[in-house]
Amino acid sequence: MNPIGWLTFLCCSTIVSCLDQPQNIFILAGQSNMAGRGGLINGAWDQQVPAECQPSPKILRLNGKLAWEVAHDPLHVDIDYKVAGIGPGMSFANTMLAKDPTIGVIGLVPCAVGGTKIEERAKGMKLYNDMIDRTKAALKDGGALRALLWYQGESDTKFLQDTEAYKANFEKFIADVRADLQMPTLPVVQVIIMSGDGKFVEEMRENQRAIKVANLKQVDSKGLELKTDNVHLSTAGEIKLGQMLADAFLQL
Repeated sequence: MNPIGWLTFLCCSTIVSCLDQPQNIFILAGQSNMAGRGGLINGAWDQQVPAECQPSPKILRLNGKLAWEVAHDPLHVDIDYKVAGIGPGMSFANTMLAKDPTIGVIGLVPCAVGGTKIEERAKGMKLYNDMIDRTKAALKDGGALRALLWYQGESDTKFLQDTEAYKANFEKFIADVRADLQMPTLPVVQVIIMSGDGKFVEEMRENQRAIKVANLKQVDSKGLELKTDNVHLSTAGEIKLGQMLADAFLQL
């Protein structure tokens, strides 16, 4: 980045008033693999920012105080109560800018919280209310909500009854979100899980693939690189996922 560009970035990182309002807004929701655990070593982020995740004045995030700022990893630093690292959000946004130069300023609304189940996002629950409130705050000054990006289900693989109930719970969740945001055709890009906290991962994958929601695009995470815990995506896996999410959205 040249000196003028760097000074512009510093300005927009610290002075909210100099930021352009995002024209295209995306919700990032789900659990830890959406919040991001890439680059975490012994519970702390290694501070390494890959080229695919570099910040840009054209990528903003809604922070925990409901203010826009230049986006940077960890995107969920003040949203997820656990330590957040590299997720798919920055890779997604940078890929969108590269593939659609006319898209304008992108606004990311982080709403993912690690270790949470789909039932915690039922209408009226705190996580649901927080996501709706944050999204409405993101839209209050204009801009268009383009999609909900969703990666969740690992916590629902511990018990078969949770896995079997997932399809109906997710379909109800999307219906409620669309109704509360008054967007009956809100696009949804859902990640099919590849790992989980329990033994019913394959059953969950089948139930996720069976979900019937209009304007839904699914991305299969199977084959992406995992960390040694065999649950969370590595930095490389998160980067690739972000690119896959962008491609999926552009196909909608």
